[in-house]
Amino acid sequence: MRSQATLALALTLAAAFAGSARAQAPAAPATTSPTLAAVKARGVLNCGVIGSSANFSLPDSQGVMRGIDADSCRSVAAAVFGDAGKVKFVSLAPAQRLPAVQSGEVDVAYANITWTMTRETKSGIQFTNVNFYDTWGFLVPKAAKVTSTARLNGASVCMISGPGESNAAEYFGKLKVRYKAVPFAEGEQMRKAFLARRCDVMFHDAAAIASFTSTLGAQAADYVMLAETHGREPLAGAVRKGDERWFDIVRYTSNAMVAAEELGISSKNVKTFAGSTDAPVKRLLGIDGDLGPSMGLDKEWAANVIAQVGNYGEMWERAFSASGMPRAANRLAAQGGLLYAVPMQ
Repeated sequence: MRSQATLALALTLAAAFAGSARAQAPAAPATTSPTLAAVKARGVLNCGVIGSSANFSLPDSQGVMRGIDADSCRSVAAAVFGDAGKVKFVSLAPAQRLPAVQSGEVDVAYANITWTMTRETKSGIQFTNVNFYDTWGFLVPKAAKVTSTARLNGASVCMISGPGESNAAEYFGKLKVRYKAVPFAEGEQMRKAFLARRCDVMFHDAAAIASFTSTLGAQAADYVMLAETHGREPLAGAVRKGDERWFDIVRYTSNAMVAAEELGISSKNVKTFAGSTDAPVKRLLGIDGDLGPSMGLDKEWAANVIAQVGNYGEMWERAFSASGMPRAANRLAAQGGLLYAVPMQ
């Protein structure tokens, strides 16, 4: 028989092994979402937007919020409620965007927020998807006859405080060009200041610059965007950390819109796919499988998104085609862009 000391040692080792196994066991996936429950109880999605950015989020003449960010909000409402109209748009100044997500003032934000590592590691938020790949650009009056950023030495530069200041410092520092920063809290203030000649250059997201000039009519010919650009600006949806299931819902709603474009499914033809025998189509539209129920949604969640908001290409066209902006990096990967859907299975 074993001695008592040997038996005690064996029991100790067994307990330690069991404890180690428990510690290493993966956490069970979240099956419920407090945010989803709160949104459904409220009956409306609170979605943060800039609210003054043409082609991203800006009310039209009837007061209806338009743009790619506004439609991204609508897509989440369509996934959750089956009704893209159940959205309350909350306009946020740049400095308010992250706190609004952190505090729960909004359930999700599509507000020209650039996905960066430190925003995700330090701010208590998580980025769900890139809905627009952008970069920084420079807008100057044609009359200034400036053809390169190297000729901006001593120029005053309008920019958004915070990200604009840090990116301008990085860019002009490398170029060894002196400049005077003229920061603004909001884009509308910056644009008015630029038109009033309070600065020589506007330094801003290239897409926002193109959208801005598209609103100027004949006056747009008085300005030119320089060829140089700076950095990468992946604009993304953001949610609070800690609610994994809600993160899944927002991420895969966007993914479904990209998948729909890849499969040739649009708001105009989605009903014709009801009898499809193609497995990816059947999973996406809820004919087969349980993609929606796996997130606490209806089986038809993606079909509702596509029918009411469209695929990614439709959303992009509504927002940007009138401005003449090339789709560029926002094309599908099969067409030379950066967009492709992860498998919906």
